[in-house]
Amino acid sequence: MPEVVDTCSLASPASICRTTHLHLRCSVDFTRRVLTGTAALTVQSQEDNLRSLTLDTKDLTIEKVVINGQEVKYTLGERQSYKGSPMEISLPIALCKNQEIVIEISFETSPKSSALQWLTPEQTSGKEHPYLFSQCQAIHCRAILPCQDTPSVKLTYSAEVSVPKELVALMSAIRDGEAPDPEDSSRKIYRFSQKVPIPCYLIALVVGALESRQIGPRTLVWSEKEQVEKCAYEFSETESMLKIAEDLGGPYVWGQYDLLVLPPSFPYGGMENPCLTFVTPTLLAGDKSLSNVIAHEISHSWTGNLVTNKTWDHFWLNEGHTVYLERHICGRLFGEKFRHFHALGGWGELQNSVKTFGETHPFTKLVVDLTNVDPDVAYSSVPYEKGFALLFYLEQLLGGPGKWLAFSDFSL
Repeated sequence: MPEVVDTCSLASPASICRTTHLHLRCSVDFTRRVLTGTAALTVQSQEDNLRSLTLDTKDLTIEKVVINGQEVKYTLGERQSYKGSPMEISLPIALCKNQEIVIEISFETSPKSSALQWLTPEQTSGKEHPYLFSQCQAIHCRAILPCQDTPSVKLTYSAEVSVPKELVALMSAIRDGEAPDPEDSSRKIYRFSQKVPIPCYLIALVVGALESRQIGPRTLVWSEKEQVEKCAYEFSETESMLKIAEDLGGPYVWGQYDLLVLPPSFPYGGMENPCLTFVTPTLLAGDKSLSNVIAHEISHSWTGNLVTNKTWDHFWLNEGHTVYLERHICGRLFGEKFRHFHALGGWGELQNSVKTFGETHPFTKLVVDLTNVDPDVAYSSVPYEKGFALLFYLEQLLGGPGKWLAFSDFSL
């Protein structure tokens, strides 16, 4: 079988080398609107005689690259539009197949990083402190740190993040303690650990004046204090959804399932960052009527986060299966008529998207060709609803998912 090429990445493909772990140390500077720090990448060679490798970057300032305590040469290539700039690193020794090496890169992000949104105090509910959140999907992690920014490469990660001590940092990982910053008494360091391998687009960071409320045995809901009680009420059914999802998909392997309600500028309904789903405050309807979005993000814990599309051309594999699982969860909670009602609504959304693009437009295909196309430009309801429609059609032919689609295999 020929190798699948991710045309959205400039990095060395997974057939040449794979990043297996990231240790991130960074400081959040709200005055300059940058992250400064080091990314220590553990990289495993997939071939003999590997002498160099290439990473994705976008608008990063690189201070130095260190391997085995010594600085090594690197080259930043020309900017290639939305893809950023390739960063080629010369290795001090030729690696054998399966040999690992740790590459420590000192970097600084740009104030205009496409992955980071910096909010002034006036843009928050409390009006007192600034706020930062990231959005790495689809190809924006390279605007935070050098990486193989492709869903075909998965890694575990750990992190130490220094922030002003009056603020709280959270990541798409298990919280692993906090302590005063020994280098600056006005700051605090938060530590995190993600032991389940994830693609880079699921690395996430938020820093703000955040509070939490316990809404389940494995769930906290986080937000600014001005709306945290409202959030706790709105998402009180989360544990019920998690239990149904486990019944369909197998054990929940991520440990914690927290929710973060962001300021209104968050551009999506939700984002399935592991251990910490990001959601829009527009879900706070007051009557839990928009909770299907939470069912969708929970479903991603299996479909998308555990089993992932290899390239963004096949985004429907993430989203079509997730919508299908989401609607089964809602069907269990609220009845089959509810599930079919949402399926009809989704069919209408699909028709609207096709009408907007034009029936023969390439973006209406289930599998799109993203050669020289920014995946953000191709984003629409098509992979969600056309993907769901295919799976729902198979259900009509073959029976329920237990008869032909084993969600429980997703946790293997």
